[in-house]
Amino acid sequence: MGMATGQAEAVTSRGGAAAPPALLTVENLQTFFRTSGGTVRAVDGVSFDLAAGASLGIVGESGSGKSVTSLSIMRLIDRPGFIAGGRILFKGRDLVELPERDVRRIRGGEISLVFQDPMAALNPVYTVGSQVVEAILAHRPIGRKQAMERAIELFRMVGIPAPEVRVNEYPHKLSGGMRQRVTIALALANEPDLLILDEPTTALDVTVQAQILDLVRDLQQRVDTAVLLITHDIGVVREVCEEVIVMYGGRVMERGSVAKLTDDPKHPYTVGLLGSMPQPGMKGRPLQAIPGAVPAPLAMPQGCPFQSRCPHMMEVCTAMPPLKDPGDGRLVACWLYEGGATP
Repeated sequence: MGMATGQAEAVTSRGGAAAPPALLTVENLQTFFRTSGGTVRAVDGVSFDLAAGASLGIVGESGSGKSVTSLSIMRLIDRPGFIAGGRILFKGRDLVELPERDVRRIRGGEISLVFQDPMAALNPVYTVGSQVVEAILAHRPIGRKQAMERAIELFRMVGIPAPEVRVNEYPHKLSGGMRQRVTIALALANEPDLLILDEPTTALDVTVQAQILDLVRDLQQRVDTAVLLITHDIGVVREVCEEVIVMYGGRVMERGSVAKLTDDPKHPYTVGLLGSMPQPGMKGRPLQAIPGAVPAPLAMPQGCPFQSRCPHMMEVCTAMPPLKDPGDGRLVACWLYEGGATP
């Protein structure tokens, strides 16, 4: 498996040979929204790499900018939103600069997105099989019969029972978990190199959520697709991803391996997120809520966006700290680690 890093350059392997360049490189991405009250900086300087076949989670509260990041990669930001700066390099091509017709060829083909609400992603007046068939025909020069055979094969792959029958069902006839499996089949229809999952289990009960996460893990191993998982739940990231980015207020607070961030969080916001989650062995102990609330989008403080809720707030926090390595290979944007080595 690959590794998400903060640099676009190829790294050197143990044997001295240069590793292949990242499949996806996001450099200083800025996505803003113009409103009557001013400009909302929804994503403000986000950078990361994702290698082919790797898995990366982006976590944060609602309004942190994680979903806007995924929509920016797909070039699905509608007015009044716009990409104000930065680059999104996919296989070396800058998606920000590509003409829309070229992006359409990539979208749904080389990059696919699974939305949180499958009923919003599926057309209620067409059978689920016909929707997968149309997605295949849009990107492959094959006949409709072959496309339907491929749809049935995909339904079988994602664990839909009796796929030959289910392809003729309408979305409202299927359970929530089954509909989400259909959207995953739809996303995998053209064997994408990158699969983006935006809160894919939020609307599902715990049992179905576990099944969907098992499915994502299994599919990634079988088809070697890179996975970018957007979620508010670090527990979900633990199940699927190798690395994780913690976002708040449109910025990256911390980035590193899932093991390091969950076992020994450094940024005060990451500490707060983990403290607010139920943990094994904590029966009888209350959860530790993060005090305060996320500032309004037009009232983000200068500097670190977490400063108004941070127990370690200092005067210097009115300036945004850079991402630095505290000495263990991760990156943290916090003045508590100002002495760390610049990545």
